[in-house]
Amino acid sequence: MEYIGYLAAIIIGLSLGLVGGGGSILTIPILVYLFKIDPELATSYSLFIVGITSLMGCISHYRMGNLQIKSALYFAVPSVFSILIIREVIFPQIAETLFSIASYKVSKSFLIMIVFSILMLAASISMIRKNNQSISNGTINYVQLGIIGFLVGIVTGFLGAGGGFLIIPALLFFANLPMKQAVGTSLLIIFINSSIGFGGDLYIGTPIDYGFLLIISTIAFIGMLIGTQLSKRIDGTKLKPIFGWFVLIMGLYIITKELFF
Repeated sequence: MEYIGYLAAIIIGLSLGLVGGGGSILTIPILVYLFKIDPELATSYSLFIVGITSLMGCISHYRMGNLQIKSALYFAVPSVFSILIIREVIFPQIAETLFSIASYKVSKSFLIMIVFSILMLAASISMIRKNNQSISNGTINYVQLGIIGFLVGIVTGFLGAGGGFLIIPALLFFANLPMKQAVGTSLLIIFINSSIGFGGDLYIGTPIDYGFLLIISTIAFIGMLIGTQLSKRIDGTKLKPIFGWFVLIMGLYIITKELFF
């Protein structure tokens, strides 16, 4: 299964390079089901893998002129605040066993995977349905951008997910960015959020296998390079629905596996 996991890691970077999100949606299931890593630790690993891969993508998109730094910072600063609250204050306080139903114990790991699968279903719907980019009125609403940034930070903090499927629509509608700039700016926000979250985990002493992370990150980076090059030739909006159906199937699989197996 590990060999399949290494192959699947390419898709993490491919997704980030093409559509500016979706990488973390795949990272958690890959780590948990293919590499047998505990879900809580997988959230930390996901932050590192998605963060470092997004950084590489940022560099490529910066060279293509697709980064809007100001919009990214207005989004990222509230995100960082909520990430630190969740990962360093709230998350460690959650008990390993939440409650019991008859003889069945509901654990923190179970909660992480169920909430994550729900997030995947929501992400898939967002990707499958067509987005009307003409809604924007030509102005940048920094207040709403910051509020959504704070909410995305909660998702990132709890699940180790970059939240690209939420960031992209926010940048399209509230920062008035075209799709390619939204993709590049999303990668910068994901990098900031993920690196802060991972740094917080290091601060509280989370055990990290750096050798494993570097291998997965390198493979994901190769996928990122491929995705970034393809994004120059392929409209990411056309690929998003296809990826959305894939995420939908993955989300349903996780719910089924966690509840019945």
